[in-house]
Amino acid sequence: MKNNYLEKLEYNKILEILSNFCNTNQGKEICLKILPSNNYDDVKQSLDKTNEAISLLYRNRVPPISEISDIESTTKILEAYGTLGIKDLLNLANIFKISNNLKDYFFVEHIEPSEFPILNNIFSSLYSNNSVVEKISKSIIDENTIDDSASKTLQSIRKKQRNIVQDIKDKLNNILHSSSNAKYIQENVVTIRNNRYVIPVKEEYRSMIKGFIHDVSSSGSTVFIEPISVFELNNEYNDLKIEENIEIEKILQDLSKLFYPYVNELKLDVANISNLDFIFAKAKYTRSINGNIPNLNTDKIIVLNNAKHPLLDQNTAVPISLSLGQDFNTLVITGPNTGGKTVTLKTVGLLTCMACSGLGIPADSSSSIFVFDKIFADIGDNQSIADSLSTFSSHMSNIVNIIDNCNENSLVLVDELGSGTDPIEGAALAISILEYIEKAQALTIATTHYQELKKYALMTKGFENASVEFDLKTLSPTFKLLVGVPGKSNAFEISKHLGLNSKIIDNAKSKLNDTDIHFEELLKNIYDNKISIEKEKEEISKKLENISKLEANLKQDNEDLIAKRKEIINNAKIEARKILLDAKEESNQIIKSLEDLKESVNVDTTKNMNSLRNELNKKIKDISLEKDSNFSNNKVTLDLLDKDTDVFVKSLHSKGKIISKPSRDNDILVQVGDLKISVSINDIEILNTKKDTSKVNNSRVNVSGISKSKNVSSEINVIGLNVEEATFAIDKFLDDCSLAKLETVHIIHGKGTGKLREGIHKFLKTNPHVKSFRLGTFGEGEMGVTVVTLKY
Repeated sequence: MKNNYLEKLEYNKILEILSNFCNTNQGKEICLKILPSNNYDDVKQSLDKTNEAISLLYRNRVPPISEISDIESTTKILEAYGTLGIKDLLNLANIFKISNNLKDYFFVEHIEPSEFPILNNIFSSLYSNNSVVEKISKSIIDENTIDDSASKTLQSIRKKQRNIVQDIKDKLNNILHSSSNAKYIQENVVTIRNNRYVIPVKEEYRSMIKGFIHDVSSSGSTVFIEPISVFELNNEYNDLKIEENIEIEKILQDLSKLFYPYVNELKLDVANISNLDFIFAKAKYTRSINGNIPNLNTDKIIVLNNAKHPLLDQNTAVPISLSLGQDFNTLVITGPNTGGKTVTLKTVGLLTCMACSGLGIPADSSSSIFVFDKIFADIGDNQSIADSLSTFSSHMSNIVNIIDNCNENSLVLVDELGSGTDPIEGAALAISILEYIEKAQALTIATTHYQELKKYALMTKGFENASVEFDLKTLSPTFKLLVGVPGKSNAFEISKHLGLNSKIIDNAKSKLNDTDIHFEELLKNIYDNKISIEKEKEEISKKLENISKLEANLKQDNEDLIAKRKEIINNAKIEARKILLDAKEESNQIIKSLEDLKESVNVDTTKNMNSLRNELNKKIKDISLEKDSNFSNNKVTLDLLDKDTDVFVKSLHSKGKIISKPSRDNDILVQVGDLKISVSINDIEILNTKKDTSKVNNSRVNVSGISKSKNVSSEINVIGLNVEEATFAIDKFLDDCSLAKLETVHIIHGKGTGKLREGIHKFLKTNPHVKSFRLGTFGEGEMGVTVVTLKY
């Protein structure tokens, strides 16, 4: 695709914004150079990379990528076995350090690398060498300083230097503070000139201090003299400085040798770090525009659902929805020159280019893009004084190029087709051009204000009309796209609202022929009906969404109730088993005590005791968590089930009272404590006054537990709260859900900027009730909802 077409779609502005999400200059360069691909496999892999990066950002923090230096010249020195400077050594060590940090970021316990196959391949290719990094960090303090410990020789040299410097300063300070020299000294300070320690002496007393003059102040009032007494010490110090530099050069050579075997690894690391920076920049940009990864199709169609122009404010931009290539190949957007048509044209072209560059787009995840061979765009006024081209000529030059180069796999976007010339000829020419492109089987979107094109699109197969909704009250477009509705010019209505004399407007209407009047009336009826239908569709969609949510909640509540019921039964059986086990232990202790008193107890008594213990063991064995309780074998008949009859619910091990007649399915409503529950008549037993119910579990703990699971909602909405408020509410919500034994719950936080979602995810990682969590899938709220699985 030619750059001039991309500029018309403002694709370069997207790349500039994208580059700001990079942390390295190399990553920014990649961003600024990417072009839409026309290869399906390349586009798919690029989108898959972005999608994996987005998922990883939700699962983990932002990857620790920082600035890396250009090492092209450095690696050439290494390949020639040369010696690097301190700064170059630090830069190379930094590359190994970043590589190691990135591997630590990706290969962590809570991330399964196989879930991210493309990124796993890149992260696995990173090379790090901790021993080399450690050696460099121990030997180099900063870009200008080698550490004393870099070698024993350097350490010895610098120790001697410090001793000599101290001797020099001591002697010079003695001169400075001598009472006999006080009047000669300009200032009591030791300084350095020409790498030698000197003292400042007043110019008129220069002959009073024996030594060598190394400098004179700019005013000439001060001379800097090296006294003879420190001459030899200064010489010795400078000799040590030379030795120090020689030793530093040896150290730098030894440190450079550490990198000789790893030149290729360094080059690969730079490429991988730059690539990761680019991939995660695409992911971060996609999140910033609340974007999604579109589907790719091979059917040559474009489907955009709730799409927004990425350069507009995503909070206020009006979404558009359209499909192209299914029922029609050419969409003609008509109406007044209000700006909405061009925005639609640019949105379709720009989102297609973004998707083909591996970027997410600000549209629903159900949107689908075709990978075109070429995308052509004729948008804006390109008249040129230098080339003597009028508006019409410049547009026509672009159209000629489009017609000569488009094919069946092209997308053509044309703004104000046929404008800039005589309306009758321009309309006829526009129709002819669209016919030609349609026969070439390219997908086309064209904007125009010609009435002839509206009529042509109404009557011609493969063509469809569209318009941008216009609010006559505010005299401005709503930017809502209406597919299937030709646009009205609204010239008379707008002029009337602006105060044009009504006689002029009436006179203008009278000059229209009957055909034009009837056609405009037809357009008005179609337009009004479409608006009404769109509103009804929106209301129906909202109601259907609410019904779906209610259905899902009811289903979840029912599943939770069934699970809680099973849990209560098992808990009751476990408790009963525990009681019998305690009783058995107690009986064993009693029998053991009696056996110790054999002389006072006869044989028959011992046998009876053992018989009692065996019977108790049998009872314990008979208690199974998989079997229903069997408190009674009395069969319940329908004629005995009257209202207010006291019954025993076997599955709950609790007493209750009948509050309704049996249903056709032989289910009956029973009041158990605070809970009204429907049970089968086979699950109840009628109680009478003689029946011993002392062993019946009348504890309200189980009933309240059921009530808890019945009343606790399986979802919480924290939209509008800040992170601290949301986590406080979610913490209590998870406690309640854990008590109610809910397995899966939903946290509704919305999409927004993603900060609330990130804060909630960070909190969930540390919450003891949480087994795992994930973002919602299609139908669950997608990125606006987090689904949490609780552990028990």
